[in-house]
Amino acid sequence: MVQPRNLLFIMSDEHNPKMLGCYGHRQVRTPNLDRLAERGTRFSAAYTNSPICIPARAAFATGRYVHHTRYWDNAMPYDGAVRGWGHRLQDEGVRVESIGKLHFRGDGGNAGFVREIEPMHVMGGIGQVWGSVRDPLPPERRARMLGKIGPGLSSYNSYDRRIADEAKGWLADAARQGGDRPWVLYLGFVAPHFPLVVPEEFYDLYPLDDLPEPKLHPDAGHARHPWIQRMDDFQQVDRHLSEEERRMATAAYFGLCTYVDALIGEVLEALDACGLRDTTRVIYTSDHGDNVGARGLWGKSNMYEEAAGIPLIISGDDIAGNAVCETPVSLVDACQTVLEAVGMAPGETEAELPGRSWFDIAGSARDPARVVFSEYHAAASPSGAFMVRRGTDKLIHYVGYGPEFFDLARDPEETVNRADDEACRDAVSELYGALRGICDPEAVDQAAKDDQNALVARFGGPEKAFTTGTPGATPAPSAVPAQSR
Repeated sequence: MVQPRNLLFIMSDEHNPKMLGCYGHRQVRTPNLDRLAERGTRFSAAYTNSPICIPARAAFATGRYVHHTRYWDNAMPYDGAVRGWGHRLQDEGVRVESIGKLHFRGDGGNAGFVREIEPMHVMGGIGQVWGSVRDPLPPERRARMLGKIGPGLSSYNSYDRRIADEAKGWLADAARQGGDRPWVLYLGFVAPHFPLVVPEEFYDLYPLDDLPEPKLHPDAGHARHPWIQRMDDFQQVDRHLSEEERRMATAAYFGLCTYVDALIGEVLEALDACGLRDTTRVIYTSDHGDNVGARGLWGKSNMYEEAAGIPLIISGDDIAGNAVCETPVSLVDACQTVLEAVGMAPGETEAELPGRSWFDIAGSARDPARVVFSEYHAAASPSGAFMVRRGTDKLIHYVGYGPEFFDLARDPEETVNRADDEACRDAVSELYGALRGICDPEAVDQAAKDDQNALVARFGGPEKAFTTGTPGATPAPSAVPAQSR
């Protein structure tokens, strides 16, 4: 076990893992996260446990898979009823606080933090009720999901600015207070989540005529998987964008990656200035990724690398520098990670969870047998989608549709589905065994739909559900005082 240290846990929202300099992107500028990776260990196969905000964040908070917590979608926010690592820290008297986006229910209950500073929770404690209407999925829901695109200043940009400023003040106060017990500070930024609006100085870093063409776009002949096509027929986002709008959206997304990197850089500079660097470990990750136009898709909500993958960097004075860990990991590992960071061993309940500390994994030999798992039961999906990865093999199972299988060593961009390839038969069979060892996909799919149908009924049925709660992204909160338990 690593020695106890303070932990600064930074989570952005919707950061495509391919879009950082340290992950090999040739254009997106993330100098501060690149330096963090140089001082620490970068994970090359990190995943969300559900590619949408609320289920992912519930898995992160509890160390449990979505089908265990039953926080299925963005109308079922985490409320603390399922205990997580934050509750364990409180039991042991560890100072554990948050600044910024949590996306929990936000009803004043104990969701794991003694104090929530500038918290962002689901609107009215309700969220996207329309996203629970899936059984059956309506034919379409045409909506301009991306909203305004281009240079400017959104409420999210301003909110992220406040988060960084609050974090710098918090660190200065922690340094003044001192003490011999470690603390945990969770810092939640919104960028690069849409709306795809970013201050002009960041937008201008990415001229439109220098941007890459979208990968596997249907206009270039790519045939989508039928499950993905059904989802896109419901959402109808990219098909209503002009070529210029697509490029503007890409430039704005790139700019948002650089914007959040700049804010994180300020926080890390404050950590140094306060003299806390040597006694604090830093983790950076995101709740899920973003397609950014690949396959003609925007947002998240699928199991491809762009959406289900996440960046993950850990850094500290006892963490190997300029290192890469290839063992697959996921957000449920955060529970054991946080506990180990402050010197706590998992209790009896936590020892039964599926996760393993990232510090432990990073300090061990590559584990080609480790399986990571993700699932999706939320907005726009006609049925449950499940992903398992072991080594470089990846299986996506869609209830009621054919599977996809990718050999990521040979095909990292997931261009060829080899599920029906005779040469991959054994690998596909083994991954199906791993999947069914975790859950029964068909039974889980039905459980999710049963819970969602009950929720929709409580709100008056599908027609009322489509006009209940936030129609798109959760509004940024106005400046609010800290909320303490």
